[in-house]
Amino acid sequence: MKYVLGAKCVKCGREYPAAPGLTTCACGGILDIVYDYAAIRRHFSPKSLADCRDYSMWRYRPLLPVEEESAPPPLRVGWSPLYKADRLAQALGLDTLYLKDDGQNPTSSLKDRASALAVVKAREAGADTIACSSTGNAASSLAGNAAAAGLSTYIFVPSRAPRVISVEGSYEDTFELSRAAIDRWGWYNRNAAINPYLSEGKKTVTLEILEQLGWCVPDYIALSVGDGCTIAGAWKGLKDLYAAGFIDRLPRLISVQAEGCCPLNRAVQTGRPWAPMEENTLADSIAVGVPRNPDKALRAIRESDGVAVNVSDGEILEAMRLLGRTQGVFGEPAGAAGTAGVKKAVELGLIPAGSTVVSIVTGNGLKDVQSGIQAAGEPMRVSPDMDALLAAFAAQDIRP
Repeated sequence: MKYVLGAKCVKCGREYPAAPGLTTCACGGILDIVYDYAAIRRHFSPKSLADCRDYSMWRYRPLLPVEEESAPPPLRVGWSPLYKADRLAQALGLDTLYLKDDGQNPTSSLKDRASALAVVKAREAGADTIACSSTGNAASSLAGNAAAAGLSTYIFVPSRAPRVISVEGSYEDTFELSRAAIDRWGWYNRNAAINPYLSEGKKTVTLEILEQLGWCVPDYIALSVGDGCTIAGAWKGLKDLYAAGFIDRLPRLISVQAEGCCPLNRAVQTGRPWAPMEENTLADSIAVGVPRNPDKALRAIRESDGVAVNVSDGEILEAMRLLGRTQGVFGEPAGAAGTAGVKKAVELGLIPAGSTVVSIVTGNGLKDVQSGIQAAGEPMRVSPDMDALLAAFAAQDIRP
């Protein structure tokens, strides 16, 4: 790996060579991939990137921990659209708002960025099977990306997420069973809180945002938070760009969690160590009561002087409606939570109305159709008769 120096524990500082099967430190701490930023500055710049015609996450290979000869997986991951959301900005009381629609990745979520990198690292490790635990999106993401690359998968999900190996327990129980199985059979570990390479895949979402903004740094970037791996990856990407000289300042992060499951935000808001919570929210993808990447996530929020906002399920459903009505973007509950958090942060005066904000929609609404129906409401049902249609319109005070 041309620009990778190694890996460093975020807890004790111990350093490791960047081997393909890298996981956690001997002390139990999570690792960060360390780059030679001076070398990157000499060979990689906004100008050289402008000439690249690979419109996927792999356009950032100098900032990714993969071997030069490693081929990317077959599915095109990344370069999702960034929309200037003027109508939504007006509804929220903001001057400038952008939406990063990562639901347009191959399996409809941001998790494809981590899974694509996992496929490459599994190949480098000589593994033919990848496994992970998931509340939903990582499961479908790994299944799709691994299948396209010809690799086998074992995927563990809590019983509330009816996919693949359904574990009768919480996400914590599911995670521990997946880890035991991975250790027993030697599968490649795609769990983002264990495998430091996966945050490197997730960070490409912020690399894209900044490039799509012409390297003009927004004031805030908002995203939903569950295990903590995505916000940690997003912050790592921003710090990499700063260290490599692509940007001259860093934005603040807006960490959005569901009120019914907000252990990381609660720690930020109270100044106390994080503690487990029940997983009580319809936003399954961020329903993680025992986050597995708390150190990196909390560091990201605090280092960025970030804003921690908790939103109710009702506010998430309202954000789903707002996204669709104003911008035509359909986000699943976890995907729309970032926008719900922006709305609440404005209402609470936590961010100024004149701010430039980017909200990341992390998953497509078609992944959770029942919540979409709950947000939009049941369709109007009428018999095939104009009088019946007029009566239904009148009942709902609709005036075409």
